[in-house]
Amino acid sequence: MADPHHADAHDDYVRGSQEISEQEDTFSLFMGMAKWGSLLTAVAILFLVLWFQPGGSFIFGAIAAFVLLVVGIVALRKKKTQH
Repeated sequence: MADPHHADAHDDYVRGSQEISEQEDTFSLFMGMAKWGSLLTAVAILFLVLWFQPGGSFIFGAIAAFVLLVVGIVALRKKKTQH
């Protein structure tokens, strides 16, 4: 059986030398969309549940959804890093 990492093999790849900025950017974009998308989904579900429950109210649902949105924005925004 051939050893792919034999000492005589001439391989252009050197571990740890690949440029990964695109992967980092894609991961950051995905995490941001997941984070903010989850917040918006939670706000929409809260609003609709409080509005359409028996005896529910549009105004109460809107106020509760707005409060959740504000708290979520404060909790999820990027923290400033101190060096």
